[in-house]
Amino acid sequence: MGSPGSSTGRDDRVLIVTSPPSRRRRATVHDVATEAGVSRGTVGRVINGDGYVSASAREAIEAAIKKVGYVPNTAARTLVMQRSQAVGFIVHEPHSLFLEDPNIGEILLGANTALSASDYQMVCLIVDSDRDTERVARYLSGGFVDGVIIVSARQDDPITRVVERLSLPAAFVGHPPDLGTAAFVGIDNRGSARTITTRLLETGRTRVGMIAAALDRDSGADRLAGFTEALGARFDPTLVEPVPLYSYRAGLEGMRALLAREPLVDGVFAASDAVAAGALEALREAGRSVPEDVGVVGFDDSAWATRCQPPLSTVHQPAAGLGQRAAESVLRQVDGAEPEVDQIVLETPIVWRGSA
Repeated sequence: MGSPGSSTGRDDRVLIVTSPPSRRRRATVHDVATEAGVSRGTVGRVINGDGYVSASAREAIEAAIKKVGYVPNTAARTLVMQRSQAVGFIVHEPHSLFLEDPNIGEILLGANTALSASDYQMVCLIVDSDRDTERVARYLSGGFVDGVIIVSARQDDPITRVVERLSLPAAFVGHPPDLGTAAFVGIDNRGSARTITTRLLETGRTRVGMIAAALDRDSGADRLAGFTEALGARFDPTLVEPVPLYSYRAGLEGMRALLAREPLVDGVFAASDAVAAGALEALREAGRSVPEDVGVVGFDDSAWATRCQPPLSTVHQPAAGLGQRAAESVLRQVDGAEPEVDQIVLETPIVWRGSA
């Protein structure tokens, strides 16, 4: 055997085995009551906001909660109150568009502001496939949310049918034609499109086309209808280029197609600012100057509008206000209000900039 320090290849280190630290016990209502010197029932009234508690007892309980580190058991409270304190935010858009479209982000933030003020949590649910539809339907049926805000619903939408079957408090951002008496918050897409197209025509344009996005939902179809009305007898269906999404790439490809069919187009209404930004790029590729050769207008007054060169003339859509009012509607319904009292249309002023 080798002596200490000899080179025998033997490892003489001692392995020390330690037991894992014990998990800290979660503080309970009993701990709070003991610390505050009151009954558990008094603690419960403070935590649940239910019933009278003297100022001195409330102060002692609040101090005890901080000292013992008590956190309410949300799951247990949900079982007692039959509420989850959560609202679903359902977006019917591809994942890529969810990240690209600033309007969706503004709607989400507006909704979250209202929910947070009422101590409600938001749960984001993106529907991008039939699999997503089935998954979200199961989730809603499980009672995990008290209500839902639905963005970009289509006609005959299966999620809408699930919400109706569950009698779940809901508010739509937008107004699919089969919505019935459900609550919604929206804008006058048709009237706004008509107004900005008329303004574009007043600049002297004679060959005005449209990149018409998202015709499978109410906003896209209504914007095309407003464009058509503004042109009246001058409307030429060959100057309408349908594209699937409110996206930059859709605008780029749509404008290329429109120019290939009608090189002399001198005005364009793009169904969204993102679409208009793509159209501007295609016009630059073709050597067409904006607004000298072609006037371009968009819709939304989103971050796209001010980042474009030249900045976009557009319709201001109050996206954050849409989300906030939709969330407030859902919360009112959770408290027992009827949905049809909340059918709200917000103002959409024209913002005129250098693109037209």
